[in-house]
Amino acid sequence: MHKTLINTLANYGSFKPEEIEICKSLFKETIVKRGDFFIRAGEVSKYIGFISEGLVRYFVYKNDTESTLEFSSEGEFIVEYESFLEKTKCIQNIQALEDTKMLITDHQGLQTLYNTIENSETIGRQIIEYRFKHLMKQLLSIYMHNPEERYLHFMKTFPDLIQRVPQYYIASYVGVKPESLSRIKKRIASQIS
Repeated sequence: MHKTLINTLANYGSFKPEEIEICKSLFKETIVKRGDFFIRAGEVSKYIGFISEGLVRYFVYKNDTESTLEFSSEGEFIVEYESFLEKTKCIQNIQALEDTKMLITDHQGLQTLYNTIENSETIGRQIIEYRFKHLMKQLLSIYMHNPEERYLHFMKTFPDLIQRVPQYYIASYVGVKPESLSRIKKRIASQIS
């Protein structure tokens, strides 16, 4: 499991052998079972996770309805950033859609990483910048695109997730009811053929 983490971090910078061992010691293995939560709204986010295998979704409740904001899978870090950094109650939920194997560290572990591994703060910043760009595209899509365009955006952004994510969660992400998503998919299919 640690090999995937080290390979992902190596995309942002290089590590000495002793730094790899420090990193391994700071991230502990855990499994979040399908349907269970990594974090629930109202809790304080204590951990940052790295998904080595599996899939999660971020969602909030809006008028007693779940609104899916994001999906994360293998090779991605997950956390409710504001809660993790500020030690405040989070408003998002992060739920496993599959049995999800991950490596986790707490705030102290992250600080130890930053203080002992050369370039780790730069690597951390680059990872957050990547997540920020991704989330900004999602936010802009909510305001600038109609549901059909949002579904096309989902297909382009998450092509590997189309078969892994239940359709009602994709509908929630797009911002429509499942039956409306079915009509959108039929329209797109008829335009392609």
